[in-house]
Parts: sequence; C-alpha cells; structure tokens
Amino acid sequence: MAEHAAAANPLSGFEERLRRFNRILTTKADIAQTPKEVVWALNKAILYRYTPAVPPEKRYPIPLLLVFAIMNRPSILDLRPGHSFVQYMVERGFDVYLLDWGTPGYEDRNLKLDDYALEYLPRAIRKLKAVAGTDEFSLLGWCIGALITTIYAALLPGQGLRNLLLLTAPLDFSNRAGLTFARWTDQKYFDVDKILARFGNMPGEMIDYGARALKPVENFFASFCKLWDNLDDPRAVEAWHAMNTWVTDTIPMAGGAYRQLVVELYRNNSLMKNQLLIRGQAVNLAEIQANLLTVIAATDHITPPCQSETILAKVSSRDKEAYRIPGGHIGIMAGSNAQHTTWPHIAAWLEARSGLARPDGAA
Repeated sequence: MAEHAAAANPLSGFEERLRRFNRILTTKADIAQTPKEVVWALNKAILYRYTPAVPPEKRYPIPLLLVFAIMNRPSILDLRPGHSFVQYMVERGFDVYLLDWGTPGYEDRNLKLDDYALEYLPRAIRKLKAVAGTDEFSLLGWCIGALITTIYAALLPGQGLRNLLLLTAPLDFSNRAGLTFARWTDQKYFDVDKILARFGNMPGEMIDYGARALKPVENFFASFCKLWDNLDDPRAVEAWHAMNTWVTDTIPMAGGAYRQLVVELYRNNSLMKNQLLIRGQAVNLAEIQANLLTVIAATDHITPPCQSETILAKVSSRDKEAYRIPGGHIGIMAGSNAQHTTWPHIAAWLEARSGLARPDGAA
C-alpha cells in the first residue's frame, strides 16, 4: 500500500530525500569519541592523553604527541569510531597524546609562532614526559602543526625528541607555481596588516573560503552532489556527515602567527634560508637530528609536494624518509583509504623506532 502511494505521488519520495539531505547539512555528527583525559592546560590550549587500549607490557615506551594546525580543530585525527587515526594508534600499543591549541580570542591576537613553538609546545612536552615517565618522545605534526614542530625541533634539539613525523608540511615556498595560498597572499593583492587591524585574528571563515576556492567545483558543488547520490548508503552518509562536521567547525588563526606565515614564510621563504627569527634566534634546520619521516600528499593543492620535500636535504638526521602517497591534504589521513595506506606506514615506521616495552618496563 505504501509503495503504491509513493508511486502515485513521486514527489513524496523526493521530499523525503530532501528532508534527510537538509538534516545532514544542518546537524553535527558525534566525532572525537576515543576516550581521553585532560592532563595539562595553558590559556586555551589543552593536552589530552588517550586511554591505553593494551596492557603496559605491550605498549611502546616512547609516547607520541599529535600536533595539528592552529586554525582547525584536531578532531580530524579522531574523526569517528572505526575510522580514527588516534584509535588506530592506541590499539597498536602507542601511548598517544594530543595538543589542542583551542580557539584564540581577540586577547590572543598577538600570539606568534614563537609562542606556540617555544612556550606552549615545550610546556606540554614537559608534562607529557612527567605523565609517561620518560625522557624521550615522538612528535607528529600535520599542516601548520608540522611547521611548529619543525621550528621546535630545530631550536630545542636536546630535549629528547627521538622521532619527528611531518604530514603535508608547509615549509618551502620557493616554488610559487600553481594556484596556492602562497600566490593568493602575494603583497600585490593581499594586505595582511589591514585585515588583522580589522579583525585582530584571521577569521576562520576566510581561511576556509580560501581553501575551498582553490578547488571551487569540487568543494562547493561536487561534495554536495556526492552526498545526494549516496543518501541511501548509511556508511557513505556517516563518513560525509563526520567530515562535514569537522570542515565547517572553523576557528580563527592568531593574528601574530598569521602575519608571520604570510610575510616570513609565504613571501620571504625565511625558514628554508635559515633566516626565520624566533625570539631573536634564527631557526637552523641543520640542528634537527631526530629520526624524520615526511609524509607528502601527491595531489595536495593546499601544501603542494614541493613545500614538503626539501626538508630532507636540510636536516642532520641520519635516519630520514619521504613517504609520498596519492591523495590530498586531508584525504591521506582522513580519507577512506588512509587506514590501509598512510596509517600502517606511519605505525610501522614508529614501531621500528619506539622500542616495545618488556614486562619489567624497560625499553
């Protein structure tokens, strides 16, 4: 009877799909569900430790600290149960921590990369060491988080950093070919001081729009068409809903750090020239000695591969590797194939360099 009624009124089926489509667009998915506890906080920043999933004798003694960008939520690393990098690593015996930078207010408009790399990050690491009971640790930085961890590793090389993992790291801006943020922020077209004078911090909505506009058809049209076409596939809808929840949860970027990013990096490429001054000290990439893995997204339009590759020639690390993988800036870590490609490679690389704890607790 119901099928006959639907056939008699084809608009009713369309209207129901439209209601479901609208509900998904206007609601938030439940993301970042892996159990964790707060172990430290400073200003807006919070350090989380994820609840271990394996007994102590099967855990790696070298803790892993995840550091994401300062203008996005780090929940992308723990998107949804069954598709969470955090969950994946915890279940493999890693002691995982996450530094959430929080949302900067107007009062934080003068925060710079200096503060993130030499104030927040070192304090969080000291707390991590105290909680984990170790002097060594691994750092995984993604996007601007990779830039901050690189600066930290170069300026404080003797603090116990064993392994440094950089994901889609925006470090080298010597090649300005292609439609990227580096070209959009050219001083001929973009007055960074005028924007910051107006807003204090760089609004998250403006950053998000800039990222989407690099691929307008895909981001403004194709993504929503994909949702509409897959409305009858619960798994596809769940994945789309979770990702859209993260993408649309924008936060501003501290004005001081944003100005450095545009002027010192995008325009002057100061880091690669060893001319980036952080609290008066030049960042010398040759001071980096930790084991290094840089993960490069082959089709990344936000951080093109050329921005992440040259770090290998600059550092003093004896153990270093570039892992190039098909995919985009976010997809290589949060896409449907990530748990079969990127995640296993990162886990295997870290396992070989983290030392499995013996029953007596020694490395």
